[in-house]
Amino acid sequence: MKLVHWFVTVPVAVVLVVFSVSNLAVVAVTFWPLPVRIEAPLYLVVLLAALVGFLAGELIAWMGGARARRAARTAARRIETLERDLAASQTRIAAPPPR
Repeated sequence: MKLVHWFVTVPVAVVLVVFSVSNLAVVAVTFWPLPVRIEAPLYLVVLLAALVGFLAGELIAWMGGARARRAARTAARRIETLERDLAASQTRIAAPPPR
């Protein structure tokens, strides 16, 4: 599993380094309604935009999975309750009847 991790991580790192070295030009970024102007290297602007998009997608996916996580928690609680009831029933059955 560690080998697969390195087979994925190393090429991605190489691509990011090559991209960063190839795009060193400084660009001006403005945020339209605000009077803010930031000058930064192109690779930084692109990589930050990709990071923000990734994080937004992760947030949306996490919010979309809320129903499934809630159902899993409910099922886990129900299973615990049923296992306790089963254990109690088994001890009652295994105990000798009182005389």
